Amino acid sequence: MTFTIDVQNDAQYALDEARLQAASIAVLQRHDVDPESTLSVVVTDNETVHQLNLQHRGVDAPTDVLSFPADALPEDIEDDEPPYLGDLIIAFPYAQSQAEREGHTMNDSLALLVVHGTLHLLGYDHDTPENRAEMWAVQAEVLNDLGIDSQIVPALEDANHDSETDE
Repeated sequence: MTFTIDVQNDAQYALDEARLQAASIAVLQRHDVDPESTLSVVVTDNETVHQLNLQHRGVDAPTDVLSFPADALPEDIEDDEPPYLGDLIIAFPYAQSQAEREGHTMNDSLALLVVHGTLHLLGYDHDTPENRAEMWAVQAEVLNDLGIDSQIVPALEDANHDSETDE
């Protein structure tokens, strides 16, 4: 069995689910992660992300991606249950407007958000210059593997310094 990336697209936004799955798998394959691990990518509207951002981070605004690592530690998981890494919540309209503003394709922008969010699920953060350098280096390697120019990152990060959470 290999990684299971459950993409939930209830609003039926136009997106390439296989590319989102590949983006997350590319991150997971670079780390010592159980190959049976699962995570969810939820693509939703700005209002839902706005409410989650307010509830979990105290930020009264929508954002592009929120990362919610699973609470269960590996030793708390039943033997027959695959490890659950957590959830990524993406605001499609927000991400779409960000991609248009920055001149990037929507597929590349969504893949970046999934890569970035998956790294957060694995414990990476960009809260200090050292952590940011480490996270950005791995992120650039994964983006390169996916054929995405890593120059997409600074433009999005500069436009939105407060894009995700480590709840």
